[in-house]
Amino acid sequence: MKPVRPHSLRAWWLAARPKTLSAALVGVVTALALALTDGTELLPYAALHAVLCTLFAALMQVASNFINDLIDFSRGTDGVDRLGPERACQQGWISPRAMTYGIAAVLGVAALTGLTLLCCLLLVSSLPPLVLIFRLVTLGAVCGAGAFLYTTWFSAWGLGDVLVLLFFGLIPVGGTYFALTDRLPPTALFLGIAVGLVVDTLLVVNNFRDRDTDRSAGKRTLVVRLGARGGSLLYLGLGPAGCLMIALTDLLLHSSLSLLTLAPLALFLPFHLATWRSMVRIGHGRALNRILALTSRNILLFALSTVLGLAGFVESL
Repeated sequence: MKPVRPHSLRAWWLAARPKTLSAALVGVVTALALALTDGTELLPYAALHAVLCTLFAALMQVASNFINDLIDFSRGTDGVDRLGPERACQQGWISPRAMTYGIAAVLGVAALTGLTLLCCLLLVSSLPPLVLIFRLVTLGAVCGAGAFLYTTWFSAWGLGDVLVLLFFGLIPVGGTYFALTDRLPPTALFLGIAVGLVVDTLLVVNNFRDRDTDRSAGKRTLVVRLGARGGSLLYLGLGPAGCLMIALTDLLLHSSLSLLTLAPLALFLPFHLATWRSMVRIGHGRALNRILALTSRNILLFALSTVLGLAGFVESL
């Protein structure tokens, strides 16, 4: 890796960890596909709403990465024995003070994006303005709090997986669907759970790789609590569980199983199982970073297969 100049654009880009953005955007993309294919009438300017939801999700992911970088550096969690990708504060690319300003700036832009979306929805939503304002402001505050909670207390208590289910599944899927249609049906909630379960595989493999250093640092992730075998089985089970939730979504939409159920089973699940086998075979060390990359690919395959399934493989061509 080429040397990184402190506080350069490249330093901030690496600190943002762009490879993690796919996990943040899966919920928005699948919610958009559901809104476009389930027969619900879209709100005026729905395309603009989709862009704003995408931008908000990406900004909150970047803010979460910045917060995680700063807090782990401050706690001394990122030591010389770190197995994961290099961190900006640890490497001296960005000072803690500059990272604090960066976090404030990203959260500020995210808040402005959310406020813009609120203004757009006030023009077209059927909800009373005060109700809409209360719901969206509360949701924004919860998302902001979640960025801190995910990287601090909850991850240390082994509850990071719960927050992934909420903030990478239910909230982005449900929030995006509502912003596009002014409705929040059970199908959006089931789809949100499915997305959250699959995205959680990224956290689980990360914690599986770091289980020894986390245990030494007193960080009680779910993998630390379950042990290596239990953690690997958790990773394995999340994939089929996500497919099961897609099948339940399918039943709600079509009263029977369709391509929406078959697509993830064919395009996502075999890769998930192969990645799990590789993870178990590797077991320890930095080589598990390869599993992290494969898991990110699998999440994208899940999103693609879900979108294709919702579209009926583009109406079976």
